[in-house]
Amino acid sequence: MKTEVEIRMQGMQALIGELGLVETERFLAAVIRDRFNYTEWRRRGLPDMTIEAIAAEGSALAARLNESNTVPRLP
Repeated sequence: MKTEVEIRMQGMQALIGELGLVETERFLAAVIRDRFNYTEWRRRGLPDMTIEAIAAEGSALAARLNESNTVPRLP
């Protein structure tokens, strides 16, 4: 079992690796500012889909983006 420090370090490395340093900082500031509740977000914030279906949709989106070489814009 990992210690809390190891989990935090691995989580920070994952965030920085995926988002970059600046976007990781913005994410953490938003989580702190909004009093983010992961458990509640997980229950209500994600679509009612299996992890396999979410992964398939993510892969399909990535393929479309690679083909069009564009970045999606949020509404």
